[in-house]
Parts: sequence; structure tokens; C-alpha cells
Amino acid sequence: MDRPLNVLFLCTGNSARSILAEAILNAEGTGRFRAYSAGSDPKGQINPHTLPILQSMGYALHDFRSKSWDEFARPGAPQLDLVITVCDNAAGEVCPVWPGQPVTAHWGIPDPAAVEGNEAEIGAAFAEATRQLRARIILLMALPDAALDRLRIGGHLTQIHQDAAKAE
Repeated sequence: MDRPLNVLFLCTGNSARSILAEAILNAEGTGRFRAYSAGSDPKGQINPHTLPILQSMGYALHDFRSKSWDEFARPGAPQLDLVITVCDNAAGEVCPVWPGQPVTAHWGIPDPAAVEGNEAEIGAAFAEATRQLRARIILLMALPDAALDRLRIGGHLTQIHQDAAKAE
């Protein structure tokens, strides 16, 4: 591959699941993947239970922030190869038109930020969401380069079509 595969994880609030997925893929998929996260209706802040679980797993804490998916539909944004929704709300929403028409997928993960209870119950919900995301990310990383290049080719073929249509 000539560059890492750009993956955008989407959720509604961009405060927990999508941030967790971004951190896991960036830590474990170095060189082959570059992950980002965003939300359709961002909370504006990271859930206070998100960063401690990442830290407990040994992941570096970067400048994570809750941001809108609009940032990735603007000119100059990274060219996305794969967009993965991690919550059922975001999967059903009308997404922006992504430049390059990336492949899309849905990984429904229960929202740990919606769990009410004591710290142990909330912590368990965050640990379970992280486990589920990590399991899926490990499977994504196990795909051979040829399969990942096929993900990209869909975007390239769409771009060729769009460029040809403009020239006509």
C-alpha cells in the first residue's frame, strides 16, 4: 500500500465509542491504518470514562476531542477509505457526501456512556465496549493488503467516474 488506509469512526456524540476505536486502531494499526473519529451531533467533550480506560490499556492519550463529521467532508480533509459507524443512531442518519466515496460499514456497539449506575457498572460497560471494538479492529487489521487495496479501488473507480462525467 502506498499510504495508510484512512478510517473514520462515527457515532452520534463522538465522546466514547468512536474515540475508543480511533485510539485502538491508531495504536495497533500503525503503518497500515490512520484512524479518525467524529460525530453527527458531537457532545463537545470526551466522556470522562473514555480516557482512563485507554490509559489502563497502555494506549497513548493524544489530543482527542469531540468533533463534527463535517470536518471530514470539507476540502482538504483526509481522503477517507473506510467509514465505520459504531452506534445505531449514526448508522441510520444521512451522512455527508464523503469525498472519494469511501466504503462504509456498521459496527453496532452498545453505548457505555448511556449506562447508569455506580462507577463499577459504568466501568464494566466501558470495558465491554472497548473489548468489542478491539475484537473487530483486530479482524480488520488481519485483512491482507490485497483486500485493503480492494477497499480503496472502489473509491478510485467512483472518482474516475466523477472526473469523466465532469469532462463530458
